[in-house]
Amino acid sequence: MYVGRDMSELNMVSKKDWKNSELAYFHHAFQQIMPYLNEEGQSKYRELTQEIEARGGMKRNEADYSHGTRVSYD
Repeated sequence: MYVGRDMSELNMVSKKDWKNSELAYFHHAFQQIMPYLNEEGQSKYRELTQEIEARGGMKRNEADYSHGTRVSYD
């Protein structure tokens, strides 16, 4: 279960200030509802993907015994 800021709060904050876990969660959520999004929703999704790309993607560079190489939002 996602524990973090909701979209209404995050809309007031620049995408550059979002945590990676927030980007990962909302990216996944938007992917699930993409067929039902209107133009404004699709625009928000594009902004999310552009920010993820600007950060170099969602991969972690190194894994250790307690963390994998994917960003987890749970």
